[in-house]
Amino acid sequence: MTEYREADYAAAYLAIQDTIPQREMGERLLLDFLPAQFLPAQTGRVLDLGCGDGRLLALVQTRFPDVEGVLLDHSPTMLEAARGRDWKGRPPQMLAHDLNEPLPPLGTFDAVVSGFAIHHLPDGRKKALYAELLALLRPGGVLLNLEHVSGVNEAEHRRFLDLLGGGEDASNQLAPAWAQAEWLKAAGFAEADVVWKWLELALIVGWAS
Repeated sequence: MTEYREADYAAAYLAIQDTIPQREMGERLLLDFLPAQFLPAQTGRVLDLGCGDGRLLALVQTRFPDVEGVLLDHSPTMLEAARGRDWKGRPPQMLAHDLNEPLPPLGTFDAVVSGFAIHHLPDGRKKALYAELLALLRPGGVLLNLEHVSGVNEAEHRRFLDLLGGGEDASNQLAPAWAQAEWLKAAGFAEADVVWKWLELALIVGWAS
């Protein structure tokens, strides 16, 4: 994930993030897994993990404008972009943290959302992180991970990259979507599923008991 600490690298990603095919579909579906009972009276807490410019939390606030949000990212450029966002809901707390390290004390949350961040971690750290995230979730909470996952074979991987413009991100450490759902259950989530998938994009959901 070190590349994203570099201002030019992070800025280049922010410039093209809206061009990722089908991303908007995954994001719209993510909202469907935030029913009001997870965010009582629309004043619950949401953690945006590897937040970038705060895109997902801002999306959540279109439905729950009073949600208390926490943004966490290791890139100064990303956090600066989040600070510059015109927040329509409650301005979030912003924290710098490298996901390769155990999470700092953050309190508890009704939901954790993450967009294209966890796939930069080695598989062992992904598994440990999932257990840490479960410990942050209140009863009935949910983890919503909109993620870049591994393709079924090299030909399909190349097809996906071609649709994105052909570039390979050297920091990617991709894992299969359904394997990650199993890792969530192994970490203690009551249920987990891949609720949407398009080529190498997937929405992986874990439900706390």
